[in-house]
Amino acid sequence: MDEIRERNSTTRPPVLDGGNCGCWKSRMEAFLMSLDMRSWRVIISGWEHPNEKDETGKVTQKSELKWTSEEDDAALGNSHALNELFNVVDQNIFKLINTYKSAKAACDILKVAYEGISKVKMSRLQILTSRFEALQMTEDETIVEFNVRVLDIINKSDALGKKMSDSKLVQKVLRSLPSRFNMKVTAIEEANDLPKMKLDELFGSLRTLNYTWEKVRVKGKLGLL
Repeated sequence: MDEIRERNSTTRPPVLDGGNCGCWKSRMEAFLMSLDMRSWRVIISGWEHPNEKDETGKVTQKSELKWTSEEDDAALGNSHALNELFNVVDQNIFKLINTYKSAKAACDILKVAYEGISKVKMSRLQILTSRFEALQMTEDETIVEFNVRVLDIINKSDALGKKMSDSKLVQKVLRSLPSRFNMKVTAIEEANDLPKMKLDELFGSLRTLNYTWEKVRVKGKLGLL
């Protein structure tokens, strides 16, 4: 999923999808500040329910009816910020923060959760990138089998939010073929506009050429008998 899903309304916060947490934090900061500076202040300094001491000196939560205007403002800012945070996450992540009464505490949990997810995704993407760069078709591998291996890397990369362009994939596949495919590669390069070629078109051409040339090779052998 990548990252930040856009919303058409400029009055709604950016949705956190788990990819670009750093970008989301900057946009969420700007959104909360534009919404109400009180909302942004509670993210920075936190918010706690106002307390008071009773006749015995025991500290208890202060009744909302006794709050000062400053305490009212701080509580309102916290409520606004907390509500917006609840609106930017999916149901699974919402379960992590739905019991928090402090917007700062909820925001801190989101940072820990998503920054951890981002690090795991980055590690997995680095592994996939290494696999892609080292990708080579083996001598005993068929076109179909090689196609499956390539698609496995593509699908896993897509699932982590990184989409590879067809142009990059086509060039990589052509470079990864064994020398026995040299003539086929030349034929494909001469017959197609490679920058515009789709990956499935390339593998389709490779299968067709391989099948056609294999028939010619077999007929040639039979003719020599």
